[in-house]
Amino acid sequence: MSEGAFWNDQEHAREIVQQVKALKGWVEPFDALEGRTRSARELDEMLSVEPDESMTADVDAEVERIAEALDAFELRTLLRGRDDFRDAQLEISAGAGGTEAQDWAEMIMRMYTRWAERKGFEIEMLDLSQGEEAGIKGAVMEIKGQSAYGFLRAESGVHRLVRISPFDAQARRHTSFASVFVYPVVNEEINIEIRDEDLRIDVYRASGAGGQHVNKTSSAVRITHMPSGIVTASQAERSQFKNKATAMKQLKNRLYQLEADKFAAVKAAFDANKQDVSFGSQIRSYVFQPYTMVNDHRTELKIPDVQKVMDGAIDPFIHAYLKQESSAASEENGS
Repeated sequence: MSEGAFWNDQEHAREIVQQVKALKGWVEPFDALEGRTRSARELDEMLSVEPDESMTADVDAEVERIAEALDAFELRTLLRGRDDFRDAQLEISAGAGGTEAQDWAEMIMRMYTRWAERKGFEIEMLDLSQGEEAGIKGAVMEIKGQSAYGFLRAESGVHRLVRISPFDAQARRHTSFASVFVYPVVNEEINIEIRDEDLRIDVYRASGAGGQHVNKTSSAVRITHMPSGIVTASQAERSQFKNKATAMKQLKNRLYQLEADKFAAVKAAFDANKQDVSFGSQIRSYVFQPYTMVNDHRTELKIPDVQKVMDGAIDPFIHAYLKQESSAASEENGS
């Protein structure tokens, strides 16, 4: 068996394991919910014969917990996309505005990191470009967990910050932007042809917070896919070979998403709600001053506790978006 065939078999095996986990992720929670509901009903019937205040309080609390678990389970039924079960690749870029925008991009990165940690997801930093004074120019993260892409695809778009800038000596209010793009992480057996002659591969010295390796060897890799204009880069590893492999994986993910978007565009060309992802069409605003509010412009969901949101509590926005998307699809199918 050739080395290429071996790795393809390995990736195929991982794909099957991921699909099995996805199926178990449906069956096991359903069985658990059914068992808890049955037990609560039996206890309620017993209490109707022999009342007990303490046990009644316990049953009431369990009913509330079951309702919350049921809501979470119901939400997962909204993940109907063909790639929703996959891991996610998250790309964050600072908008115009120098240090203030770069600081905002880092705050966004921290928000998604905290969200993933809350979910128990694994986070891998694929590429990180530090700002000159503070913050980041951009970052590429891979978030691994059940339906990570299904949830995070709701986050693609432009995120707008309004606050009094800590970098402004006159304490003026600033508006900054950061863009977020989310791609499904695909495996090698998916047939996306990448020809060597279509690639321009540049190597350069890695930058970072010091160390013997930094700026001494050209280990960082940048790949430009000339037909599409897509550029990916990696400098997280010491090895140029590993950085090239990581950058190629990013490229494959983005080309896959490019093809998926073309397919979706044909089906959804008439969808008036489909927005162009640009710095003039933000999906969400985060206001720190003169009041605190996070406002999702697609669903009109508003949450006044901006600090809680920045600490990773973005599930209400994701839920509202997925429910809106599901309702729109139902109306379309019913028309």
